[in-house]
Amino acid sequence: MKKIILFADPGIDDSVAIMYALLNPEIEVLAIVSSYGNVSKEQATDNIAYLLQLAGRTDIPIIGGTNAPSTGKIPTYYPEIHGEEGLGPIRPPENFSGELTNFSELYTIISNNPGLTIVDVGRNTSLASMFLLGENLTENVSEFYIMGGAFLVPGNVTPSAEANFYGDPTASQLVMKNLDNLYVAPLNVTNKAIITMEHVQTILEMTDDPLVQILDEVMEYYINAYKKLIPGIGGAPLHDAVTLSLMVNPAMGKVIRRDVDIFTAGSGMGTSIADFRASSKPAEKNINIYLELDYEAFVKDFIEVMSSSGEK
Repeated sequence: MKKIILFADPGIDDSVAIMYALLNPEIEVLAIVSSYGNVSKEQATDNIAYLLQLAGRTDIPIIGGTNAPSTGKIPTYYPEIHGEEGLGPIRPPENFSGELTNFSELYTIISNNPGLTIVDVGRNTSLASMFLLGENLTENVSEFYIMGGAFLVPGNVTPSAEANFYGDPTASQLVMKNLDNLYVAPLNVTNKAIITMEHVQTILEMTDDPLVQILDEVMEYYINAYKKLIPGIGGAPLHDAVTLSLMVNPAMGKVIRRDVDIFTAGSGMGTSIADFRASSKPAEKNINIYLELDYEAFVKDFIEVMSSSGEK
């Protein structure tokens, strides 16, 4: 079983990833770090708390992450993709708000759970801050899974940049240069992780879990948003859920070991690059970029996990 700390900024895709993590019997969520990104930190916190309440897992602490990128720029949110409050048409109950645990609790959790995994499916500001403020982070964490970047494929916020790396390229560059045992799930594979409403209906026919019952409305909103962006697409890619699925099922994808650089300024800001030439050498550190995905295996895993009881 993978013990994880999950960094997220829900957002529909992050919310589905949280559901997947809570329901997967191979994952134990020790904490969720709430940060700005797809929505504000305050809204992200409320969304996480709502999901935990639906799952009956209010014992999981929500850690207060960062409010804005290290660049000092005002964050850009995406209501056309995620809805005004991050869950499409779903609204947490009125006067509902999540309670935050102090950021320093992260170091206690890491100390008490040697060998855990950190998964960051949002902007990397909070993860970079944790590295800068803490000691021996790379010694106490066995691996890091990051959703971000685009290699040899178009970006999704600029012609070359993916949203998470573009949101705080300085933080992402720090993460890529300082952490070890790093696994990067870029758009190369996450764009392929398309879930359709037919998949969602299959899941709903197999479970009456309150957490999963909101999936149809949330995914319908998300898929319709993607259909406006990409005419002809049959569903929507679950960038964040597939990152968790790859963590549990590493053989589901293929990686290449390369150093990663991220442009932090200029017209290419947020662009991720690596040397894929035949003559290039593997990264000295264990930095792995996923470039291929077994799509059928992902769909099978996603349906099985989301329709399960969630019992560990």
